[in-house]
Amino acid sequence: MKIGNIDLGRQPLFLAPMEDVTDASFRFICKEFGADVLYTEFVSSDGLIREAQKTLDKLRICEYERPIGIQIYGHLIDAMVEAAKMAEAAKPDFIDLNFGCPVHKIAHRGAGAGMLRTPDLMVEITRAIVQSVKCAVTVKTRLGWDEQTKIIVELSERLQDVGIAALTIHGRTRAQLYKGEADWTLIGAVKNNPRIHIPIIGNGDITSPEGAKAAFDRFGVDGVMMGRATFGRPYIFREIKHYLETGELMPELTVMERVSLAKKHFIKSVEVKGSRVGVLEMRRHLSCYFKGLPNFKEMRLALVTENDPLQVLVLLDRVAKLWG
Repeated sequence: MKIGNIDLGRQPLFLAPMEDVTDASFRFICKEFGADVLYTEFVSSDGLIREAQKTLDKLRICEYERPIGIQIYGHLIDAMVEAAKMAEAAKPDFIDLNFGCPVHKIAHRGAGAGMLRTPDLMVEITRAIVQSVKCAVTVKTRLGWDEQTKIIVELSERLQDVGIAALTIHGRTRAQLYKGEADWTLIGAVKNNPRIHIPIIGNGDITSPEGAKAAFDRFGVDGVMMGRATFGRPYIFREIKHYLETGELMPELTVMERVSLAKKHFIKSVEVKGSRVGVLEMRRHLSCYFKGLPNFKEMRLALVTENDPLQVLVLLDRVAKLWG
């Protein structure tokens, strides 16, 4: 599979762009476990053109992260074009347009999945950006706004025709948010449409190696993207690759291995963002790394309320001692 001139190999695995999740420290960990393509957190076009520092910080990428895309969102053509140019200046491998985020404050402003209510505008924004930047442009979207407006088959043709290099489809409508099951039949319909010649990446409910293999085998997608399944389990990329190559499942990580991984991630977070922010932004991950451990409620509370980085490491050592 290729995006533009970038060869991603056969059956590449993508880390979904997620606000407050796919920061530099988490991308570092996912890359180590075999994620083929990374994305920054999604970036507001309005924030970029106002040069808000927190938004500008999201454009920072490292060479070891490549190939990596910067994803932007917005609902105004001029602002999205200007933001795309600013993103391109950060030298990503491609720019991704977020037409799929279902969060109310974004979608009901007409951005993210809100664009599915104005497909003509979505196509025009895409056309304008493709014509304004030199790097490859990709799109991530959903099946449609709701059950009555699943427009993805026609929409994919229109987006392809204005020049996108790849399309990622989340198998739900905006109305579904993240509820119910993802409908992969429509993702397959896009991939198997004889008019479609760009790579199609499937997204939604891939939580296991078996699920990833089924997505490739049953629906023919070129790549698979994972988001929520990576929470506390960035090693899912390694598990899937092993299964695709051998047909065998890897053994689950031991508690000791999970502690070692959590510590590595935590140290990277503090290194990248400083003690205060690094600790705060690791809390969501620390609560996930040890999901399923018995009688863990008190320790989980301690992990997500401790502010001292050294004491967090002490708590992680205690996890290893008590549950390892």
